Amino acid sequence: MRKITRITTQVKHKNRFNIFLSTAKGEEYGFSVDEAILIEYRLRKGLELDDAMITTLVQKDTLHKSYTQAINFLSYRMRTKKEIIDYLSKKEVEEEHIEQIIKKLTNEKLIDDQQFANMFVRSRVNTSTKGPNLIKKELIDKGVSALLADAALKHYPLEKQYEKIKKLINKKILSGRSNDSFRKQTQQLQTNLMQKGFSQEVIKEAFIGIQEEKDEESEWDALVYQGEKLLRKHQTKQEGFVLKRKVTEGLYRKGFSFELINRFLDEQLKE
Repeated sequence: MRKITRITTQVKHKNRFNIFLSTAKGEEYGFSVDEAILIEYRLRKGLELDDAMITTLVQKDTLHKSYTQAINFLSYRMRTKKEIIDYLSKKEVEEEHIEQIIKKLTNEKLIDDQQFANMFVRSRVNTSTKGPNLIKKELIDKGVSALLADAALKHYPLEKQYEKIKKLINKKILSGRSNDSFRKQTQQLQTNLMQKGFSQEVIKEAFIGIQEEKDEESEWDALVYQGEKLLRKHQTKQEGFVLKRKVTEGLYRKGFSFELINRFLDEQLKE
């Protein structure tokens, strides 16, 4: 048995205490503990400790420090269970302690993957143009189960998805000028929306009637721009029927209609 001879407050950490223990020649530093451990075990000068109790106190303090690290990690934003486990593992916290910390945080409702998923989806809906499939992938990457992710996506209803797509259509296609054909712009945006995580069904539904909103003047200006580029490219080597075919093929691949292409060629290649 060894007696506690002194308890001192650490200079840089006022909530931590150094415990000094008796020796045959006087005393020596034994270990340090957090204030919570000091109070829980009523550590005081003169208290006798055996080796088993000293080991228990050191382990309890180590667990408490790891728990405090987890709390600090959580203080910046909500985290998933997996994020906490990964963080503590990087800090080289013992697996047994990680399990205890996760259990305690769960009981204290400081980690809740469903609540995290719900808040994550609402945040993405309000601050990004991402679709539900991409958001679900992000949640799964953070350790949320597919089941909980699907449940959270109820906060991203179809009407909200349509609203976001319509805004992108207006911004990318219907507003301003472009040197690309309406069809090419539409195809590019649809591809982009797929990459953002919107489903084909929702995209298709949102684009119904879009053709009727095409600006004919802008379409003609874009064709003239692309057509003149193709003419400059091919006129040095081609002429007549071959030149017309080259320009026609090029413009058609860029999404322009044969009607506009023929009009352009009639105006540019008058014989």
